[in-house]
Amino acid sequence: MSLLIQLALVVTEPETSFRELGHSWHTDIVDFVRHDAPKIVVILLVSFVLQRIVSFFVNRMRRVADAYAGHNQRASQLRTVAAILRATCYGLIGFIALMQILPLFNIDLKPLLASAGVVGLGISFGAQSLFKDMLNGILILIEDQFNVGDVVKLAGLTGTVEDLSLRATTLRDGDGTQYFIPNSQIATVSNLSREFSVASLSVSVDASADPDRVIALLREVAMEVRNDAAFKNVAISDGDILGVDKIIGREVIYPVNFRVKANQKDGILRELRRRVLQRFDKEGIPLGTQTSTVVMQGLPDPTITQQAPSLSGN
Repeated sequence: MSLLIQLALVVTEPETSFRELGHSWHTDIVDFVRHDAPKIVVILLVSFVLQRIVSFFVNRMRRVADAYAGHNQRASQLRTVAAILRATCYGLIGFIALMQILPLFNIDLKPLLASAGVVGLGISFGAQSLFKDMLNGILILIEDQFNVGDVVKLAGLTGTVEDLSLRATTLRDGDGTQYFIPNSQIATVSNLSREFSVASLSVSVDASADPDRVIALLREVAMEVRNDAAFKNVAISDGDILGVDKIIGREVIYPVNFRVKANQKDGILRELRRRVLQRFDKEGIPLGTQTSTVVMQGLPDPTITQQAPSLSGN
């Protein structure tokens, strides 16, 4: 009889254990649904609302930037701030939401934060340039050194700023080459798109030409370009003829300067070169020749007869 009782107990114990385990899981699931699940839903809902608010302001800033048709600098500033604001806010919202959700799954954050602190300290020694990049990127934005769309010279490279972040700056030059420059390598910034540019052309004329006549012709050509309908809204001021700038042997340099709108000097310089060549050719003014080049031309002497050398062979 005792043997049967023991066998019955052995059979009933697993059933009791599974029943208790199922009851425990049921209780935990019910508690999670009643208490933790609503908190997770609220956290996710708040995160979604904050994300939509950030997206609204970012899109609003982009629309305002598109409305600044005649203010390229202001539009570039708004686009740059919008891109950085979006990335920073999204990352911050996701981090805060994760820190609020993990404790609801009974995950202790203290060991994670302590481990992250130790790992972060180790990474910081090997990633000093990364923090320097971010610090320099913040200073670039605060000081408004350049913006997306500006033509700049950075780290020995010249191009148009396509993207600007706290980590790096993306340039694209005239050949279409794209450069990624860490912000820590940006020591000197030359911005070619602020307020105005100076279109300068150095005209080389032979020393035999009358300087007063050359200056007068250059002033007339500069006024013609200035009053041209294609460049009337490009040039900010009249052409400035500075006079004789250099004398190199028989070569005389006359500089012509135009103050034009930012990043719009190439077109007016091409037109100025074309008109200078046409006018000088029409007026018979010779262009300058480099001192290393010597041109000698003379008429043949009719009294000297040239004899062809004779070839003889055995």
